Amino acid sequence: MYLYFLKRICLAIFTLFVILTVSYTLLRLAPGDPTKSSMLSENSSSNQGLDSEKGLEETGNYLEKKLHLDKPIYVGLFYWFKDALRGDFGVSASFDKGEPVKDIILRRMWVSLRLNIWAILISYFIAVPLGIYSAVFTKSHSDKVITLWLFILYSLPVFWVAICLQALLCKGGFYGVFPISGQPDFPTESLSTWEIFCKSAMYYILPVACLSYGGLASLSRYVRSGMLEVLHKEYIRTARSKGVPESVVIMKHAFRNALILMITIFAGLLPGLIAGSVMVEWVFNIEGMGWLSMSALSSRDYPILMALFAISGILTLTGIFISDMLYVLADPRISFKGR
Repeated sequence: MYLYFLKRICLAIFTLFVILTVSYTLLRLAPGDPTKSSMLSENSSSNQGLDSEKGLEETGNYLEKKLHLDKPIYVGLFYWFKDALRGDFGVSASFDKGEPVKDIILRRMWVSLRLNIWAILISYFIAVPLGIYSAVFTKSHSDKVITLWLFILYSLPVFWVAICLQALLCKGGFYGVFPISGQPDFPTESLSTWEIFCKSAMYYILPVACLSYGGLASLSRYVRSGMLEVLHKEYIRTARSKGVPESVVIMKHAFRNALILMITIFAGLLPGLIAGSVMVEWVFNIEGMGWLSMSALSSRDYPILMALFAISGILTLTGIFISDMLYVLADPRISFKGR
């Protein structure tokens, strides 16, 4: 078992190395100059004259050397790995006047975590009971209605739904109930904890709803599919023939064996916590990790993009590894011995 874990860790490290190598190479081969399309372009709009142009050129040369863009790709990649292993992802070329990338990401990470954790909790609390109900009462009228509505929800683009909700329910729209931005910006000094929570909830309701409905629809279908497969097994019929209560048959025998499919889906949740809300954050102007990803991509900020690639890769591989561990807890028949 320990040998299997060691092999998986070595494979994960190699996979992450390949992902980051390919990502860095593609970023370097892409057309454009990040030292001029980001920070320098912003400064040039506020400065005029030959002296400012000369200063911008010197700043660009300094930034190019700082990011190792004046060296071949393999040399720049070596320096990036060398710094990253020490926890240094460099400084941003376009955000906060050269602030360290690590600080920029940490500050925005908690914003995305709050949104996505709430979205995942709501999705699971609704989708799992809904999927179980649809599987137990399959082909009934209620199952058909639920399937239709979930299919409609799943087919709606998040970007379009977010804009429609802004136009309908945000201030300046038809019913100005919610703030148009999803990021709280009110003073908290004279407010109690409950008042802060209630006011903050008004900013998060629409973004969380946009993040929840798509995952809710797909997860519910996965739960239904897994339950339907299990409910036709022989041990379920045996349990029913022995007079076991239907609730015990459903929750203890059927649902536990249907968890394998849900655990597989879990592998994609961790990276989704960080960068799974790109469109929603962009529409509602929430400065989280999704907003940061779009901004860094548009300004070709190499240090931030590489740090985001590294975090996403680590979280994806970690999610797959945790899923393997949960398989054993959900089904004792699964063993890592001899693998």
